Amino acid sequence: MLNGKQIVLGVTGGIAVYKAVELVRLLTKAGADVHVIMTRSATEFVGPLTFQTLTANPVHTEIFNLIAEREIGHIALADRADLFIIAPATANVIGKIAGGIADDMLTTTVMATRASVLIAPAMNVNMCTNPIYRENEEKLRRHGYRFVAPVKGMLACGWEGEGKLQDPAIIMEEAVCALTRQDLVGERVLVTAGPTLEEIDPVRFISNHSSGKMGYSIARAARRRGAEVVLVAGPTCLDDPWGIETVHVCSAAEMRDAVMERVAASTVIVKAAAVADYCPKSRAAGKIKKSADAMVLELEKNPDILAEVGRVKGDRVLVGFAAETSDLVENARKKLTGKNLDLVVANDIGQPGAGFNVDTNIAKLLHRDGRVEELPLMGKDEMATIILDRAAGLRKQGMRGEE
Repeated sequence: MLNGKQIVLGVTGGIAVYKAVELVRLLTKAGADVHVIMTRSATEFVGPLTFQTLTANPVHTEIFNLIAEREIGHIALADRADLFIIAPATANVIGKIAGGIADDMLTTTVMATRASVLIAPAMNVNMCTNPIYRENEEKLRRHGYRFVAPVKGMLACGWEGEGKLQDPAIIMEEAVCALTRQDLVGERVLVTAGPTLEEIDPVRFISNHSSGKMGYSIARAARRRGAEVVLVAGPTCLDDPWGIETVHVCSAAEMRDAVMERVAASTVIVKAAAVADYCPKSRAAGKIKKSADAMVLELEKNPDILAEVGRVKGDRVLVGFAAETSDLVENARKKLTGKNLDLVVANDIGQPGAGFNVDTNIAKLLHRDGRVEELPLMGKDEMATIILDRAAGLRKQGMRGEE
């Protein structure tokens, strides 16, 4: 995810320093080369050796140490950075940066860098709400600095309120966003994911094995590229993705209503959900008791959400999925033309690594011009990127056609 990226992490003094250790672990696990700068106060909470061990790089604490012959430390780090993160960031260091003060290794390096700067504040609630601090934060935002807002909770000082350092996993997500090309800014992406659940009675239901992982990956990837994203999700075991409006539904009828309500506001629609084709014709009010006789369950067709969206899609890009066990290309092509799609992601769910409840996928992308693009086994996050690449290309083609 961050392979080869050079990240400079500034760590300032506060009890939340221990969370920076977890952030370093996440960054290095994702492939980043992390260089840590600690203020003197930060070293009172966690020793530099901890960060040096995790990053395999020297930790920088003094402004006048040279990294190597003829190399000025803060300039070298500033030039090296693809991204500069400060976590935790105290009110003091935020105030100094806003005021143009560069009097230690951290502030001089921030002043010298041309990389994006991501700041994760952590402080007492009264400091966090102080109008002087708020002015400093707003000033930095105007100059293009990114912020990961702190959360509310019980603080180490005994107060309760806003000021807790954001979860390291969310800081990590914002770091990925900061390093991702923003080619979907202005796009409004609607994604569906997961199965639907059709109740037979209060105990039993009809569903399928969809985990929702592919749709969630697409939603996350779209947000990272700058899109405004809405995710309509059937029942899954997945956490709601950070920064994405997630609408939870159960049945195909509920998913249909949630999708159609949002079609008009969308520019790209990716229907990755595995919607049940049929539902019980009637739902029993109470649990159906077992008897000696065979049970006959009468089913009726669910609404065809994809076809309905296709009829009203206009100039929107519409991407569908086809999960098949035979005649993959033929069945996917019928869906492409029959439902007015721009792209179909076709999966042979019988292939190892391409079925439900796995983190990988194998697919063929069917285009309207007849092209069939084969995608080998890869992670669903990687496949999500490719699918959005194609959707972004279709959007550009459409906009050129309007000119």
